[in-house]
Amino acid sequence: MHRRVAIIGGGAASAALLGELLARRPPQPLHLDWYTGGGTPARGVAYSTGSERHLLNVRAASMGMFAGKPQGFLDFVQRDDPSVAGTDFLPRRRYGDYLEAEVAQALAFGRLHGHDVQIVPFAADAVVPETGGVSVLRGEDVHRVDAAVLALGALPPQPLAGVSDGALAGGRYVVDPWPLLANPPADVPEHVVVIGLGLTAADVLLELAARWPETRFTAISRHGMLPEPHLHTTSLPAEDSALLVEAMQDEPDVRRWLRLLREAIAQEEDWRSVIDSLRPYTPGLWAALPLDQRARFQRHARWAWERARHRMPPSVHEGLAELERSGRLHRQRGQLYRVDADDDGNGLRLELHPHDRDASKMQTLHAGLVVQSVGMDFDVAGTPHPLMRQLVVNRHVLPDPLGLGCRATPQGRLLHDGGEWSRLFAIGSLLRGTLWESTAMPEIRQQARAVADQLLAG
Repeated sequence: MHRRVAIIGGGAASAALLGELLARRPPQPLHLDWYTGGGTPARGVAYSTGSERHLLNVRAASMGMFAGKPQGFLDFVQRDDPSVAGTDFLPRRRYGDYLEAEVAQALAFGRLHGHDVQIVPFAADAVVPETGGVSVLRGEDVHRVDAAVLALGALPPQPLAGVSDGALAGGRYVVDPWPLLANPPADVPEHVVVIGLGLTAADVLLELAARWPETRFTAISRHGMLPEPHLHTTSLPAEDSALLVEAMQDEPDVRRWLRLLREAIAQEEDWRSVIDSLRPYTPGLWAALPLDQRARFQRHARWAWERARHRMPPSVHEGLAELERSGRLHRQRGQLYRVDADDDGNGLRLELHPHDRDASKMQTLHAGLVVQSVGMDFDVAGTPHPLMRQLVVNRHVLPDPLGLGCRATPQGRLLHDGGEWSRLFAIGSLLRGTLWESTAMPEIRQQARAVADQLLAG
């Protein structure tokens, strides 16, 4: 049993692990050091927004924090408002309230049973795994623990290739949209370009359109397509998913998998039932894919899978459709080539390759503001995150070869050149390359339970 554990990260994944550990009845009290990195513990970036327009992309009934209480969030909100249904898509702000309440309850329960929890409102500067333990460094302080868990969430976003220093220096190219949404500038731009058309871009477009009613928007992505919407009512997973999964496992080849999916979808009333039926099997299917097939999936099929698998609430889809009908939003296919400051210094100039990559058709756009909204960054090899840089440079962890977090076992044990660490774990986004689906709460709560089991088993 690992009695002294460091949990590094301040978001929902770390809160779920904390709750799992404190809910157990180990034979000896635990000592937990929780490095939250500042901000409100448990909320992280995802649930710190105060906007009612930023909705969860999963129905309320599926957003429980703990594997043993999958409807915990629904129970929480229904105590205040019994009219809330399990099929509702609620504001992320309310989920942040729920996480805070669960953490407070877990801490009170932990104190009652003799556990010692130190909330450290700073980031860890370095982590050094060793045979008999792990050293966690912050400034000049060194804390020796039995085990450590990295639950860092999203890595810091970086400017896309082709964005010039001049574009960044003027402040009109926004790399991280969340500070902008929390405190938009008083100088309202006439034209805003949003790079990306995923779920983050949807949040950006709806929020800025509401705050700046006279602004028009252009949203750019390689395929120019928004995420698919959820149905207004729930759909049941396909009944014959076991046969589909067995056929996919027999021949782990992306091209064959796409053909099998198309055939399965043709037999269902709605394609969502087929996609949703694969969710429990996704880690095993991903593990079965050879590396070259994973790379093929990344290049050719990832965009389609993401828009079908990670869907938006119907109200968000309808809000974006209304922006398009009113002429305020234009979606465009293309790939960013370069962003520079305009010659007059009052805006930015974007050069785009069209979808067919014909350089002779290069297109130029002008905007008062450009917002980068391309989703989460998983590349630990190139991240500016200080802790991950230290771990990678010192070879304590190995980057995933496709830039999807760290190499790890399916149980969350991080790998190094000599094998797997017995005392250094990860949950959440860092396991993207190992499990593929590793950023939504239903997966994270299962990971938290599995890592807690290993920590307490020693």
